[in-house]
Amino acid sequence: MSFEFIRKLPTPTDIKRDFPVPERVAELKKERDKEIADVITGKSDKFLAIIGPCSADNEDAVLDYTLRLKKVQEKIADKVLIIPRVYTNKPRTTGTGYKGMLHQPDPEKKPDLLAGLVAIRKMHIRVMEETELMPADEMLYPENWGYVSDILSYVAIGARSVEDQQHRLTVSGFDVAAGMKNPTSGDFSVMLNSVYAAQHPHSFIYTGWEVNTHGNDLAHTVLRGATNKHGANIPNYHYEDLIRLWDMYEKMDLKNPACVIDANHSNSNKQFKEQIRITKEVMHSRKLSPDLHKLVKGVMIESYIEEGNQKVGAGCYGKSITDPCLGWEDSERLIYDIAEYE
Repeated sequence: MSFEFIRKLPTPTDIKRDFPVPERVAELKKERDKEIADVITGKSDKFLAIIGPCSADNEDAVLDYTLRLKKVQEKIADKVLIIPRVYTNKPRTTGTGYKGMLHQPDPEKKPDLLAGLVAIRKMHIRVMEETELMPADEMLYPENWGYVSDILSYVAIGARSVEDQQHRLTVSGFDVAAGMKNPTSGDFSVMLNSVYAAQHPHSFIYTGWEVNTHGNDLAHTVLRGATNKHGANIPNYHYEDLIRLWDMYEKMDLKNPACVIDANHSNSNKQFKEQIRITKEVMHSRKLSPDLHKLVKGVMIESYIEEGNQKVGAGCYGKSITDPCLGWEDSERLIYDIAEYE
C-alpha cells in the first residue's frame, strides 16, 4: 500500500474533552457569533476586519499580536468587529513547505499531527480566553472540522478548495459564517455556485457517518483576485468587479448577499503594502454605491507584528514565515481608518 498508517489519532470528542473551551469563553463566543451573523444578514451595520498573520506559527507571538487587536477593538466596537486570523492550516501550491501548526507545531521540526491537534486547540483557546476575540481559520481539511468546531467564529474556504464538493457540503453543516473564495481562475460563477451548495441541505458521508445537514445561510463570497493562464495576477476588488458580483447575486436564489474582500493574494499581487490602498479603495466604493454598501461586509488583511516575511528558522519574533504581512503600526492605523469610513 502507498499509505503508511502511523498511529490512530484521538477523536474530536476526545480532544474536546481533554482541552475544553471554558464555559465563560463559550458564552462569549455565542455572543460574538451572533454579532458576526448580524453583519452578514444585514441586521447590523458594523464592518468586519478579519486580520492577522498569514500563518499562526508561534503561540506567544500570535497572542501578543491579538492582545494588541483587543485594545484597538475596544476603541471602535461601535463600528468594526475584529476577527483575528489564527490560521493553522496552510495550502501549498506544490504541496511542499510549511503547512501550518497542525502539521508542524514547531516549524523547525518534523511533522507531528497529534501534537499539532493539541497545539492549535491550546492556541485558539488561549486567544479566546485572553483577548475575548473569537478567531478565524481556513478549513483545508473538511474531516478535521470536529476538532475545531467550538473554537472558530469564522471559516474561510480557500481558492483551491472552493470547487471541491466535500468542502461545500461540510460548510452546509456549519453554524458560523463561512467565506467561499473565488477560485484561482477568478470565475465568479464557481464561487456563487459554492455558496448555493453551502446554503442548501445535503445528505452525504462524513467521517464514517451518513449525515444530513440543513444548509448554512451565513455562507458568502470572498474576492481574492485571480491568476490567468499566463500566471499573471488579476485583481477583482475594483468598483466594476463589485457591481458585477452584486448583479450576479441578484440573479441567483441566494440568501444574505454578502462579500468580503481579501486585500492580499492575487488582489495585491503579493505586494503586501498594497493592502492599505486596496482596503481604502474598497471602503470608498462602498460610499459611492448603496448596493455595494449592503454587499461588502468586510475585508481580510494579512498582518503581523513585524512587516514582511522571513525563512523558517530566521528567528525574528512576530514576522511571517509564509507570505509577507503588514507590520503592526501600519495595521493599527489601517483599522482606525476603516472605522473612520464607517
